[in-house]
Amino acid sequence: MPSRSEVSSFIRASFRSVWALELLCFLRQNRGRSHKQEEMVAALRGSDLVVEQSVESLSAAGLVLTEADGSARYAPTGPELEKLVGAAVALYAKSPDAVRRMIVSAASPGITAFADAFRLRKD
Repeated sequence: MPSRSEVSSFIRASFRSVWALELLCFLRQNRGRSHKQEEMVAALRGSDLVVEQSVESLSAAGLVLTEADGSARYAPTGPELEKLVGAAVALYAKSPDAVRRMIVSAASPGITAFADAFRLRKD
């Protein structure tokens, strides 16, 4: 089982948005088959652009395989990634706000530092 710091680093490095994590959760939950763009948009209740960008980033991270027809399926490139994904999904289910903050802080560190300056207490 990966440590909390390994999972945190994995989340910050692998997900550009919460949409990408949500898409990965959907694909992982429905593993074993490819999903067309329209299915993913409907499942996430998102936009074509959000799903397209999420698939691209997840594919680049080695978590999703994109088929020739544009469909995608969950396919981590190794067992270590599978363990990290499992731990990330479990943490997201347990502490969704903490995971969201990890993703946002990685995407915009300047804004996070500014906001942290005004916090009354540290979490």
